[in-house]
Amino acid sequence: MSLASIIKSKLVPAELSEQIDRIRKPIGSLGYDPWGYNNEAIKYGLSLTKQIYEKYFRVQASGIEKIPADGPVLIIANHSGQLPIDGLLIGYALAARKENPRIPRAMIERFFPTVPYLGNLLNEVGAVLGDPVNCAKMLANGEAVIVFPEGVRGSGKLYQDRYQLKRFGNGFMHLAMKYKAPVVPVGVVGCEETIPAIANIKPLAKALGVPYAPVALPVVLPAKVHLNIGDPMYFDDLEIPEEKVTDRVEQVKAEISKLIDKGLSERKRLF
Repeated sequence: MSLASIIKSKLVPAELSEQIDRIRKPIGSLGYDPWGYNNEAIKYGLSLTKQIYEKYFRVQASGIEKIPADGPVLIIANHSGQLPIDGLLIGYALAARKENPRIPRAMIERFFPTVPYLGNLLNEVGAVLGDPVNCAKMLANGEAVIVFPEGVRGSGKLYQDRYQLKRFGNGFMHLAMKYKAPVVPVGVVGCEETIPAIANIKPLAKALGVPYAPVALPVVLPAKVHLNIGDPMYFDDLEIPEEKVTDRVEQVKAEISKLIDKGLSERKRLF
C-alpha cells in the first residue's frame, strides 16, 4: 500500500469513501469536471466536514429526505454568519443522507475565488462562482444547486439583524422556471451566532476589496445549528410579468421564514 493510500485510509472513513463512490458525477478521465470538481478532494473535504458537522456544530437536520433524489433542483436558504458555513453544512447533510445521497453544487460570492488557493480548493469540493450562467449550466447538468438569494446582504448582516431576511434576487426563480427545477426552501438557525458581528467597517472593506469588514471576535463559535428543509415547491415555465416572478420569490421567502421560526422555536440553547 502506498503512503498516499495509508494517509487516505486514516483520514477518510471507509463508509464515507464508498458512499461518495456510489454518487455518480460526470467527471473527465483526469478526475475533474469542467468546473474543477474532484471526487478524491470531496472525500477529504467531507471527512473534515463530518467532524465539524457532528462534533462542533452538532447539526440537527430535519427533512433532508425531501430534496429530490435526481434531476435539477434549487436548494434555497437564508444566508448568515460572515463565512459560508451554512452552505457547507447543507451540502454535507445531503451528501451524507442514507437514502439517495447527492453531492450538491454551491454558488459562492465572487470574492472567494480571488483568494489564492481558496478558489481552486472550493471548486474541487463542488463550489462554483455564483453567476446565472454557471447556475444554468449546473441545472442543465441535472445538479442539485445551493443558492443564497440574499448574497452578501445576508452573510454580512449584523448580529442585531439576525434572522431578518434581506431582499431576495429574482434570478433563481427565472432559472427554476426555465429548467423546471423544484425549489426546496431551507431555514438555517445557528449560523447567525457563529461569528456575531456588531459593525461593518465599509471604508476598510472597500480599501481591501472585500464585501464587508466585520467587527467580530476572530473565532468561530460552536453554536448548535438547526437545518429545517421544507417541501419542494414547483413553478410552471409560462411567460409571466416580472412582478409575478417577484410574487413567486416572495412565496419562497415566506416558506424560509416559517422554517427559520420553526428552528428558533425548537432551539433549547445557543451552544
